[in-house]
Amino acid sequence: MRIFKLVLILFFLITPVKANSIYNLIKIPNLEIYELKTTNKLKYFYAAKPFRLGVQKNISCINSNKKTYDKKYQTISKNLSRYSKEFLKIINLKYIVMCENLSISGINTAGIPDHVMKTLIIDLKFNEKYFERVIHHELFHIINDGFKDLFDEEEWKKFNQPNFKYADCSTCSKKLGLETYKKTNGFFTEYSMTIPSEDMAEVYSHLIMGNYKNSNDKILNKKIKFIKDKLKEIDSTFVFKT
Repeated sequence: MRIFKLVLILFFLITPVKANSIYNLIKIPNLEIYELKTTNKLKYFYAAKPFRLGVQKNISCINSNKKTYDKKYQTISKNLSRYSKEFLKIINLKYIVMCENLSISGINTAGIPDHVMKTLIIDLKFNEKYFERVIHHELFHIINDGFKDLFDEEEWKKFNQPNFKYADCSTCSKKLGLETYKKTNGFFTEYSMTIPSEDMAEVYSHLIMGNYKNSNDKILNKKIKFIKDKLKEIDSTFVFKT
C-alpha cells in the first residue's frame, strides 16, 4: 500500500493533471495547475473556465487572463510564503485557487475559505488597495474554522463597550469599509463592526501586515493580545511583524 501511494504521488507530480483529477481533489471544476513546487508546499490552481459551486450553485467565479494570473500569483505567493509548511499543515490549508469576480448568491467576496477541503479561493480583482491584507484576512478564517474552541466569540464580545452590538451576519450590515481608522476606538475598520469573526480577521490581518501602532486604545489592545495569545497556542513559533 505504501509503494502504491508513492507511485500515485509521483504520477501526480510529473504528469499533467486533468481538470477532472483536480476536481476529485478539491471539488472545484474547470481548474488547471498554476504552481505545485513551493517551499511551504502550497499548491496553486487557476480557473481555466468559469465555475459554480455549492448545493444551490450559488458560489461563482470566472477565469482571468494569463497576465493577471502571473501578476497576482507573485503577490499572493509572496504574502503566503511567510507561513511555514508546518503551520499550514496545522491550520489545514493546502490549495489556493485563483479566479476573478468571486461571489456568493450574487454578493461579491474577496475570498472563500474551506477548512474541510484545505482550500482558499481568492478573487484576483478585489480592491488593489486592500488586496494583500485581505489574503491574510481570509487565511484567518481558515484558522478560525479549525480552532473554534480557541476563538471564543462570547469572550471577544466582552472586549467591546457594553452598548455595542454586532450584526447578525456579515452580509446583514452596511458596514463594509476596509480603510484603517486613524482613531480606532476598539476597531481597525468599519468592516470590523459586522460580526466577531470578521473583527478577529481584521485584527489578525493588520497584525500580519504590521499596520498598527501601540496606542492607548484599551479595547483594541485587548483584542490584539487575544489574537496573539491564541496564535501562540496554535503554534508557539508564530510571530507577527513588529
